[in-house]
Amino acid sequence: MQTVAERVYEGTKPKPVYDFFKRFFDLILSVFALIVLSPLLLVVAIAIKAHDGGSPIYKQTRLTKNGKEFGMYKFRSMCVNADQMLDQLMDQNEMEGPAFKIADDPRITKIGKFIRKTSIDELPQLVNIIKGDMTIIGPRPPLPREVAEYTPYQRHRLDVKTGLACYHECCGRSDNHNFDQWVEEDMRYIRERSLWTDLKIILMTIRVVLTGKGAV
Repeated sequence: MQTVAERVYEGTKPKPVYDFFKRFFDLILSVFALIVLSPLLLVVAIAIKAHDGGSPIYKQTRLTKNGKEFGMYKFRSMCVNADQMLDQLMDQNEMEGPAFKIADDPRITKIGKFIRKTSIDELPQLVNIIKGDMTIIGPRPPLPREVAEYTPYQRHRLDVKTGLACYHECCGRSDNHNFDQWVEEDMRYIRERSLWTDLKIILMTIRVVLTGKGAV
């Protein structure tokens, strides 16, 4: 039976051929998606701006491979002072571990509920993928304050580039409040990562988005 260290090493072995083709498909698919979805992105941006006058795009510092910081883009789904309200809500956190999630988060706007349920709020991250900050499939990018609380094992989530979709997003999304299970799903991906695994997760993600399962 493999030890934890052996499983981690197995997962983090270099895969140069896979990495090359993964980056190639990241660029092709992301550029294509941005072109096709540009009318939708424009309508959503206008709707968010019209709702409260705030910026439709929210940029937040996240971490990717080896703990590198980058600015992750999202359509803003929360009120303009959401970050300032977070401290008041921390005692309601329903996620086990360093991540934060609560049901019926009062910071989410009416438009925000819709774009979250349909995952439209994540589409600006296609720009992050083109820039090379992220990949289409990989562990979700964590916040620096979350990573500061990680155990050494949990930090192995950052052994690969973080992504737009992952096993966790396909397995209950926000219905899953067990952070340790989330980490194990990411470590499973790191061990299994291949073009076939990426395609499988893309298809699973499409199914989850269409059904709205686990969305907040």
